[in-house]
Amino acid sequence: MASVYILYSSTLDHFYVGSCAELSFRLQQHLNKDFIHSFTAKANDWAVFYTIENLSYPQARSIEAHIKKMKSRVYIMNLKKYPEMREKLIAKTIE
Repeated sequence: MASVYILYSSTLDHFYVGSCAELSFRLQQHLNKDFIHSFTAKANDWAVFYTIENLSYPQARSIEAHIKKMKSRVYIMNLKKYPEMREKLIAKTIE
């Protein structure tokens, strides 16, 4: 099953949104800076802010794209604050 994840760096004061098939493996890649030219390689303090798990891969990619399209820190904060937003996103992307 796939996941959508949001990381936060207090150093950069920035969120990073991604999706993947294997969450723990992908998080290790970010923390180990496996991709030296990636955005997440710019900081050492990335922490998981929010996740949505147990999705199909197309669902995860669709939710990731939606969150990125919103381009809003407030939207990301509200995702964590209001669980009903998560449920609406999942329902909206069911195949």
